[in-house]
Amino acid sequence: MKVEATKLEGVLKLQPTVHGDARGWFMEAFNARRFAEATGHGAPLVQDNQSLSARGVLRGLHYQVGPNAQAKLVRVLAGEIFDVAVDLRRGSPTFGRWTGAWLSAQNRTQLWVPVGFAHGFMVTSEQAEVLYKVSAPYDRAAERAVRWDDPGIGIEWPLNGAPTLSDKDAVAPRLEQAEVFEAAA
Repeated sequence: MKVEATKLEGVLKLQPTVHGDARGWFMEAFNARRFAEATGHGAPLVQDNQSLSARGVLRGLHYQVGPNAQAKLVRVLAGEIFDVAVDLRRGSPTFGRWTGAWLSAQNRTQLWVPVGFAHGFMVTSEQAEVLYKVSAPYDRAAERAVRWDDPGIGIEWPLNGAPTLSDKDAVAPRLEQAEVFEAAA
């Protein structure tokens, strides 16, 4: 597995090794030991979430707080997305900054989004099927969101018209009103 740092400490792009021949290809999409060595995250990933979305759908920016705060390992099974992580760790030198990565079934790149970051993505292909492993179960009471177009964050989404949003995402608060994390000292 090839590991590439992003401009936000802790958010990583992971590129699995693909073995191909005349029959097709094989890759180890996830190996707990290698993953822990690459990311420093040794806790188990406890739940898989999968979504199917049409072109122009924007999901996020989502996160969970408290004991069920989630880290996410995101990959695309079909199609292509622009995937984003935003640092929500108040006191961090990169608080409120974002990083983005193109994830697709073709490039097989995965994004590791640790606890303390919001996550979102926009579908740029006809449709996209996204799978993400999370480090804590879904907890409706802990679920939070930050507005996808908060000018204080300034994400450069690859927009071609207005995105399709959930009702929840359309009314999410800006970062200045959102519940965030305290950076470790």
